[in-house]
Amino acid sequence: MPMMRVTLHLARSKEHPQGSSAHGYEIVAPLDAEGRLDPDLWKENRAACRVRRFWADEEYDLGHLVHRGGGRGGSWAFTYDIAGDEDDEAGYRLGNHRFDIGEYVSIRDDDGVMHTFEVALVEPA
Repeated sequence: MPMMRVTLHLARSKEHPQGSSAHGYEIVAPLDAEGRLDPDLWKENRAACRVRRFWADEEYDLGHLVHRGGGRGGSWAFTYDIAGDEDDEAGYRLGNHRFDIGEYVSIRDDDGVMHTFEVALVEPA
């Protein structure tokens, strides 16, 4: 599967009972044939693996999808400070999840709060 653009929208939560398409991420990532993040393709295309965080009225953040090892199910995160060594937002077992429309993934924001997101769109980048 080629590089894919994955859009995540905030799932239902106490603050957003209906979920929110104004809160989320747009990720350009290498997905394998099963729709999972592919660490080998990431190594070959890491500069193209980008993330855009959009959060209602806040200015959006641009960053990179990073893989911290551990093979296919290893640790994945979004970093907005590419020169630094601290992950701004870590995904919860992102390597094990399928990025198919309607599936859910969790991401811990830079304040340490875990949010659940629904995969809203998957298309070629």
